[in-house]
Amino acid sequence: MDRDIILKVKEGDRKAFEELYNRYYSYALRTATAITKSTQEAADAVQETFIRVYRNIYSFNTNRPFKPWFYRILVNECNRVMKDKSRVVFVSHYMEQDSIHARKDDYHFEEYEELYAAIEALSDIYRIPIILKYLNDFTEKEIGEILSLNINTVKTRLYRGRQKLKKSLEKIEERRIEHG
Repeated sequence: MDRDIILKVKEGDRKAFEELYNRYYSYALRTATAITKSTQEAADAVQETFIRVYRNIYSFNTNRPFKPWFYRILVNECNRVMKDKSRVVFVSHYMEQDSIHARKDDYHFEEYEELYAAIEALSDIYRIPIILKYLNDFTEKEIGEILSLNINTVKTRLYRGRQKLKKSLEKIEERRIEHG
């Protein structure tokens, strides 16, 4: 299905690009938010990702799956935004978050707050593969392609990330029991 849309985008069909955008935007924004830990930075990364996709779609091999290629660009943009963040002071943090490209996420994650906090506390080398695996259903092989890592490295990072999450959640549960 993506292949047909991408072929149309390569031919300059703007409606097809809009359809591709609508298909991937929400997932990309959630992934970017989980990686950057900021809705504003995530929105910037997603916007730049779609610009790069549009500019480079002609070089995409339609015989390969689109999703890993797209998410590799997204992860790279998230990393770039986070790197740039250390050099910039954002005034928007103190202003109302009314950005035309920052749609509101309609999902209600209150019941998973502790899990998301534990994921957010992981270092990037564990957090990003966990997000790609469990939020986006990528295989270990696809995660390796997205992050330019050996599949065994991906498996190790997923395993260690899960172990760290388990320990964090156990500590949270112990505190909950202690405080009754």
